[in-house]
Amino acid sequence: MESDSGGAVSRRQLLAGLSGVGILGASAWFGTRTLSDTDGSGLPIEIRTIDARGSTSGTNRIPAADTVTVIDLFATWCAPCIEQMEALTAVTKEYGGDSAVTFVSVTNEHVGETLTRDDIRQWWQRHGGNWTVGLDPESDLMSALNASRLPYVAISDADGTITWQHDGVTTAETLRSNIETALGNDG
Repeated sequence: MESDSGGAVSRRQLLAGLSGVGILGASAWFGTRTLSDTDGSGLPIEIRTIDARGSTSGTNRIPAADTVTVIDLFATWCAPCIEQMEALTAVTKEYGGDSAVTFVSVTNEHVGETLTRDDIRQWWQRHGGNWTVGLDPESDLMSALNASRLPYVAISDADGTITWQHDGVTTAETLRSNIETALGNDG
């Protein structure tokens, strides 16, 4: 198989493309679900975290208990996810030291033959990540949030209720506004 530029398509590129097809298939599946199937009752979810800048290996509950939680769903092959990292980085600089707000980014990519934890760590560092990063290879979190595409951001209040969700890239200003609402500072 050759790429548009005439070179051979790498195995990683091929698998990244197949992952994209998988996301589209998942989107179709999510599109058939009713709102009552996805009212957030699948939360909280326990995810595995990895050692990376701002993150340690272990497990995390999402949403985190007793804090506002900003949940970012991303993939290393997703170009808009890089753009989303800029807004997340800006907002984490403002709220990262506040114990009332927790940030977590989660990928549903499968770590294995073509993607390693080091690949994720390098992507994370290259794009400014400095908070908890986790793995959700079965897409349980994506399903619980009814996320249909990446990037996807959700915010929960301290009780774990999802107060805001957005698919696609959002701005730091929008994130800031919705964090303040989840904190109860909206008026």
